[in-house]
Amino acid sequence: MSVNLLSPAQWARACAADGEFRQAAKYWTGGLKLCVGDVRLEIALDNGRVTAGTSSATEGIITFSGDENVWSAILAQPPTRFNNDLMANIATDNGIVRSAESVVAAQYYAAAMRAVELLRPAPAAYPLRPGDVAQEGRFDSPVGRYIHLNLEGYDHRIYFEEAGQGIPVLLQHTAGCHSSQWRHLFEIPEITQRFRLIAYDLPYHGKSIPPVERPWWSQAYNLKGDFLRCVPLTLTHALNLESPIFMGCSVGGLLALDLAHKHPEIFRAVISVEGALHIEGSQSQSKALYHPQVNSEYKARLMNGLMSPTSPEAYRKETGFVYASGWPPVFLGDLHYYLEEYDLRQHASDIDTTQVGVHILSGEYDYSGRSELGREAHSAISGSTWSEMSGVGHFPMSENPVAFIEYLMPILNTYRT
Repeated sequence: MSVNLLSPAQWARACAADGEFRQAAKYWTGGLKLCVGDVRLEIALDNGRVTAGTSSATEGIITFSGDENVWSAILAQPPTRFNNDLMANIATDNGIVRSAESVVAAQYYAAAMRAVELLRPAPAAYPLRPGDVAQEGRFDSPVGRYIHLNLEGYDHRIYFEEAGQGIPVLLQHTAGCHSSQWRHLFEIPEITQRFRLIAYDLPYHGKSIPPVERPWWSQAYNLKGDFLRCVPLTLTHALNLESPIFMGCSVGGLLALDLAHKHPEIFRAVISVEGALHIEGSQSQSKALYHPQVNSEYKARLMNGLMSPTSPEAYRKETGFVYASGWPPVFLGDLHYYLEEYDLRQHASDIDTTQVGVHILSGEYDYSGRSELGREAHSAISGSTWSEMSGVGHFPMSENPVAFIEYLMPILNTYRT
């Protein structure tokens, strides 16, 4: 299968003319090489200035290699599952091999991936959620406040936003992020007319302030299961919530199943978005997420690769923006629970869905909490439900809320006051 490539000169001009590439490639001295079967396509960079051909630099070179069939899938528009992003392809062993010094690969991954995107045909424009662009002066629905919670002996100021009335629904964001991911749900009257949505920021995330009683700045941050579980439990008690629904995504999706196993008496149901019984990997494989020579744009670009290429670009970029804005250690630290501690493989069959409803939703393009893992969890939890969400990835509520709501509403409609 042949791959239609730009010439090196055309590729260099496309990169030089692209604002996103220029921003991401600032200060890059080195080069980018794509090995497409026997064909070599190269650009050189000198402090961010791009030219065609082989770089004369001895450092700062990033190479991606694969056969023509692999590159054909990557350069398709839209690209197929796990070929939308080079790191997605590598993580799923789909045929691309990267050669680069690890810090350089992280520093300039955003630029490298953008350069690859410029080799694809122009993407289609995908519409935003109706009403998301509003008239000046309109207020959005949620109201935000702080509540003091005693978590493991320390006072925490926890920020949350809420809107709606009826059955309470606690909303837990993903690792390294905060509650703005749920903003679209607050503006759906079909939801807020029957459900009281409560989206909170975990301690150290978003607007939740670290405790003043301990020197948190001098200690390594690692999210532990006991601490994570006590946040929604304590918040439920403090707000006097009666039989709430818990919905979380990614680390929150794992937490949903964890709560169904350990605290089924508290919740009428859990909705596990991108959930699984176990996620393979380790924190040590993700050290670049908190490295003094790697900025937060790396996090944003990695998250883009977890999303569907058919999700609206503005929402994908917004999701990445939130990641790039977080406290530097928090994303890597959250992975302690996500990758190191959480494991329900031996306990999933103990979850009693006659006591707590369990619903699992998996995004097609998510290469972390893959849909195969969601289906596996569903098979292990008798009485649970599962759906694969077509055309979305790891962050359905923020990357493509219109698609997400189509899968969410049938679940919510099963619960009445």
